[in-house]
Amino acid sequence: MFGLLGSSTPAMKRLLSFAKNGGADEDSDEKWSEQAIKSLAKNLKKSGGIEDLEYALANPDRRTKCVTIARSLDGRPLVPHRNGPHVIYCRLWRWPDLQSHHELRPVEGCEFAFHLKKDKVCINPYHYARVEAPVLPPVLVPPHVHNDIPIEKPPLDEYELPSNANYPVGPEPVIPVPLSLPESPPPGYLSDDTSGIENSPGACSVLGGGSSVGSPIMSPASTLGEGVAVTYTEPAYWCSVYYYEMQHRVGEPFNASKPILTIDGFTDPSNDERFCLGLLSNIHRDNTIELTRRNIGRGLRLYYVGGEVFAECVSENSIFVQSPNCNIRHHWHPATVCKLPPGCHLKIFNNQEFAALLSQSVQQGFEAVYQLTRMCTIRISFVKGWGAEYRRQTVTSTPCWIEIHLNGPLQWLDKVLTQMNPPTGPCTSFS
Repeated sequence: MFGLLGSSTPAMKRLLSFAKNGGADEDSDEKWSEQAIKSLAKNLKKSGGIEDLEYALANPDRRTKCVTIARSLDGRPLVPHRNGPHVIYCRLWRWPDLQSHHELRPVEGCEFAFHLKKDKVCINPYHYARVEAPVLPPVLVPPHVHNDIPIEKPPLDEYELPSNANYPVGPEPVIPVPLSLPESPPPGYLSDDTSGIENSPGACSVLGGGSSVGSPIMSPASTLGEGVAVTYTEPAYWCSVYYYEMQHRVGEPFNASKPILTIDGFTDPSNDERFCLGLLSNIHRDNTIELTRRNIGRGLRLYYVGGEVFAECVSENSIFVQSPNCNIRHHWHPATVCKLPPGCHLKIFNNQEFAALLSQSVQQGFEAVYQLTRMCTIRISFVKGWGAEYRRQTVTSTPCWIEIHLNGPLQWLDKVLTQMNPPTGPCTSFS
């Protein structure tokens, strides 16, 4: 399996014997695995941890000892996307398809788990568990929902400008979902075009992207007690990304099917794991936009893992994120724009939190459910920010930005709305 075996020590051979074969076809992947184990064995030899690692691999149990290496010796050339050394060795010895540290959670009792940011990092693959998407409970739609429940509207002057926040320091707290959201969004809160949202008197449709766009979604609902249970279904494309320059949408939307998506400013052809903005043309482009596009660089990376969405800034310049779901978690105003510096990541959506909000909103009626569409849309600008603390006050004033439509939650909303009695008048517009 490994060309390194011939020159390996007995300890190296035993470590290599536990490696999982991920079915890699390229020699570069095999050489990377060899180098990773060789580097680890060299580091563990200094600390005497080889025996502990061997025992952990031979006796897979979370109660085995931590096997640690210095955080500064994480073999950065071996660590793709700054994932951390634990990802390398969990992939090597447990899950060959593992791609990101967002897919891992430490087990209880691990004293040197990667997220603790101690001087040493535990790389025992059995001290981490694979994150799995939780099963979302169905939303129960009562047979007769009153649509006259008032929804509190805060003063309009609170929405004239989005507030601003800096990247939160430390682990994100677990905060209960509030019972309601404010009614009126700030100017320019959602798209000026009607992609993904259609308004018509007496009826509404909230369609996510992917293969279902433009066609009615039939609800796989079932009767449960005195109501209809509407279940969540994972779509073929978990999100659709729209690229804008100022107020103009540029190019076609990108539909993401892979759990990791890179959005950068380079001119390579896009593929299913990468959306390159450099090749897109725009007749309305000016010098400010051109200069900003040159500074997008590596851009950002989106992760969809375990029912959660993360954004990571891999550019040399900050990105600016407006995510209502994230803002609620941090007790910020729903329209807050958060500055995300290079090398940092932020959880921008959680399916379970959204499910709780949806279940509560159903009791308030059609309009309350419909306004959750804004929760499923995330805006991110490159290089230049917007809001109360910036010269640019709306996202449509920023040179380069994207709008992310989360298709699974949007389609779930649509299926719930089809089971509810629509209001007699037109739906509220959020554009």
